[in-house]
Amino acid sequence: MPSEEFESAAASFRRIGQDAVTHARRVAGNAKARNQRHHSENAELLKRGGRGEKPGDPTPGTLRAAAERFRRARGLSVPEVPSRSQPPVRAPRTGDQDEDFSQMRIMKRDG
Repeated sequence: MPSEEFESAAASFRRIGQDAVTHARRVAGNAKARNQRHHSENAELLKRGGRGEKPGDPTPGTLRAAAERFRRARGLSVPEVPSRSQPPVRAPRTGDQDEDFSQMRIMKRDG
């Protein structure tokens, strides 16, 4: 009888191993297909990107819309994009603490 139990355990182990390999192959195949689909979508967006957009717009509307769909589909927050027609709001300078320490400014100082 112990030999039959051993053969049964070995067969069970082989079956579990084969099931695991089958599952891993299926998951890898799904991931590869999803990656190829995203790659194709991105390539298409790059082809269409910039059509009818303002020159100099860093993120054309088609790409921005695709990014928003992606983020919403995954439950991520979608940051609000400021209007390009309005300059960014900056806090007023209040003394020496806000002094410009950029390299060009320091290099151009006299003395």
